[in-house]
Amino acid sequence: MQTRRHDHADRLYARARQVIAGGVSSDARRADRPLFVDHARGAELWDVDGNRYLDYVLGQGPNLLGHAAPLVADAVSDQVRRGVAYAAQHELEAQVAERLCSMVPAAELVRFNTVGSEAVHGAIRLARGHTGRPKIVKFEGNYHGWLDPVLYSVHPDLALAGDARHPTAVGGTAGQPRHDADDLIVLPYNDLPAVAEVFARSGDEIAAVILEPLLCNTGCITPAPGYLEGLRELTEQHGSLLIFDEIITGFRVAPGGAGELLGVVPDLAAFGKAMAGGMQVSALVGSAEVMGTIADGKVAHAGTFNSHPVGMAAADAVLRHLDEHRDDVYPPLTATGQRLMAGLRAAAAKHGVPLLVDGPGPVLQTYITDQAAVTDYRTFAACDRAAMTRFHAGLFAAGISIVPRGLWFLSTEHTADHVDETIAVADSVLAAL
Repeated sequence: MQTRRHDHADRLYARARQVIAGGVSSDARRADRPLFVDHARGAELWDVDGNRYLDYVLGQGPNLLGHAAPLVADAVSDQVRRGVAYAAQHELEAQVAERLCSMVPAAELVRFNTVGSEAVHGAIRLARGHTGRPKIVKFEGNYHGWLDPVLYSVHPDLALAGDARHPTAVGGTAGQPRHDADDLIVLPYNDLPAVAEVFARSGDEIAAVILEPLLCNTGCITPAPGYLEGLRELTEQHGSLLIFDEIITGFRVAPGGAGELLGVVPDLAAFGKAMAGGMQVSALVGSAEVMGTIADGKVAHAGTFNSHPVGMAAADAVLRHLDEHRDDVYPPLTATGQRLMAGLRAAAAKHGVPLLVDGPGPVLQTYITDQAAVTDYRTFAACDRAAMTRFHAGLFAAGISIVPRGLWFLSTEHTADHVDETIAVADSVLAAL
């Protein structure tokens, strides 16, 4: 294996720590030696020391069409010459909204934001404003952004998390107001009877149930058969809203997101990441009835950079491509991911490593566990996290970059040769575990 140097990265990190709190601008990038990127193209990136990586992080998922996709670069550069920020309406805004409404089953009306946390925050405020109710149901292991009202029980310490069937809401940071948890009900993912029990007790207080329909912030967990349909039925019965957080899954797993893939239509959904090829754009979409509570001004929603022209130009280019070329995008993308999954399973079996590989293909997860399946946060927490960390570190040292918790993102630029290279590296890493 070729020795990789990191001299320039180490100097940059030392420099960054002098002026940036913690040396990074997002806690997700904390590491003993954070990756300092020089440039990226397609499915590959190069760090500041010239080391090449085959990239399965893809900016935490946005680069569905690969890094530096020409159609994104062209759209962005053209718009920059026309103007960067207007704080006014423009045609691209309506054009992208029309595209969303044609692609996403849940979308009848749209509001734009810049990042996923804002879109989710807007959805929760809207749910409370529309229903007049205070309580929100969320699930262990689901991440809905870093804002105070929902940063609970994402990856909680099990010593604090309480009973698996009736979890305790565990805050995610110092500085959260204590009362934020008063109107939050935390439940286990994939346990429909637990949700039914809460609705039977407090249904007239519940404004909404929010979840990642395909749970990608804790592994890559598929909902159990009937689970989403059951949530849809319970929320309708009790006059509550169903909110899908599709920041990761939107436009990645299907043209209309996980809602389309799994066949369940929520009242509201939040999108981001892949919708604009790496530009900072998110969207809150929903039924005309519910979104009308924003339209009539009852619920406030604002932002200087909402529907930012440069971001809208990127979103217009990306969504148009995904919509008009869906048959050329999604079947090959899914097949590439599934081929990678099969190769990883075969390599693990060869070396007797209990590697569980799961996901639809465009996004997937590798766990090291003797469990037959990972179905919720508690089973995720029971995996061999130390071995998973060693597996990730071994891949990274050999030039394969994945999300440290074991998540892999595929792009349309990942080829059969890339998959073969990845499987060969994984084989050698698994042999050494």
